Amino acid sequence: MSKPHSAPPEPRRWAMFAVLLVGSFLPPLDFFIVNVALPSIQSDLGSSSSAEQMVISAYAALYAVTLITGGRLGDLFGRSRIFFLGLLGFTAASLLCGFAWSPWALIAGRALQGITAAVMAPQALASVQAIFPEAEKPLALSLYGAVFGLASVAGQALGGVLIALDLFGMGWRAVFLVNLPLALLVILFGIPLLRRTDGQGSGKLDPGGMVLSMLTLALLIVPLIEGREAGWPWWSWLSLAAAPLLARLFWRYESRLARAGGAPLLHPAALRAPGLGRALLIAVCFYSIGSFFLLFSVYLQNALHVSALDAGLVFLPFGAGFLLGPLSTPYFRRHLGEWVNPIGMGLETAGFLGLAWLICATPDRVAPAATPLAVLLFLIGFGQGLALPTLMKMITGRVAPAYSGMIAGIASSTLQVSTALSVALIGGIFYTVLDGRDEPAAIAHAFIVAALCIACCLGAGVVLGMTLARRAATSTQGRASGA
Repeated sequence: MSKPHSAPPEPRRWAMFAVLLVGSFLPPLDFFIVNVALPSIQSDLGSSSSAEQMVISAYAALYAVTLITGGRLGDLFGRSRIFFLGLLGFTAASLLCGFAWSPWALIAGRALQGITAAVMAPQALASVQAIFPEAEKPLALSLYGAVFGLASVAGQALGGVLIALDLFGMGWRAVFLVNLPLALLVILFGIPLLRRTDGQGSGKLDPGGMVLSMLTLALLIVPLIEGREAGWPWWSWLSLAAAPLLARLFWRYESRLARAGGAPLLHPAALRAPGLGRALLIAVCFYSIGSFFLLFSVYLQNALHVSALDAGLVFLPFGAGFLLGPLSTPYFRRHLGEWVNPIGMGLETAGFLGLAWLICATPDRVAPAATPLAVLLFLIGFGQGLALPTLMKMITGRVAPAYSGMIAGIASSTLQVSTALSVALIGGIFYTVLDGRDEPAAIAHAFIVAALCIACCLGAGVVLGMTLARRAATSTQGRASGA
């Protein structure tokens, strides 16, 4: 009996994917590009330090809590349609930010940017599972990782260039308005190209699930982002304590809806896929690196008195590694298979251990030797870039294409939660060890402790990744022997 022929792959899939990748490029770009503009914003709008913090946190918090909803909307109503709705909203939000007349107008624009970015961002990752044949998925995921890394690294450099050029006297406003020509080009050329890539969902919304998921994530994310800066007030602890209770209520609601034949936001059957929970736990360990960028900048600027521009240049080897790592992933996957992820995270672990040793061996007030520092930062970036595409495949490849948007949103949201946890917990350890001191030796010691904590988290991810890789190898051998 002959096997049924599968449907031929979409002939325009690579061009479609290139358009959707804009949705992966803009959110991290706009997160990092604002950092260098904050002093200019404060000077021009007269914003307070708390309002300045809200410019960052409003975007980060609403982006994180909306990602799952954004991914599921793509499953139900078509990824291209939801992508363009998100892009149009993001463009309008960028316009509001660019012409903001007060700090609160800017904060409102950033909040809208966060929501609309979360609507468009998961569509590229979801499309990998939905429109690419199995043989092409590793390359697509590698390009996804490279674009993500490029946006993260380019953001701060582009922000500095735009402010320095002061195009048409726009100053800091250019960091938001630069989104407009890019979005316009994507809309003009992308709408005729993209077709409606529907999932197999019913098209029915789950408003109760959407509200409960966003509230649950907000109870977790907001205190993690704001708690340390605010001195961990009572509401932050109450919020963190309430998060698991609301998560339990959310899960029971979704399970009831699924049994009643509805279309839950998170389908319990998809989330019970073997190995999915462990893969998501690896994602939590993977982005423990989130605190590194903040704490290493503190070390460079406060302990070594490096300028902000020169501190940004120090990160260039990391950026080069993060760009080359994903592009190398298909080659390594051909030879190493599922072991690529734990190997990549192992390189990161070794890089952080080496960085801690290098700073420990360097005299106080003296910058670490440039060559070994650059090599270690490249190793960390390369390891992260190498591991990221395989991690996304480990997560998204475990569910049916009909739920690819949902799982893409979950994967992206998990990375955002991990970043917030890293900044809150490892950042908290850093400042606890520092204990208010400002001498270079104390800052260096606190950073060494933080780097070792990051290495421990990444090492835990390596162990978890090895168990999944071993299970995959055993399963492959079983199928081969059965054949």
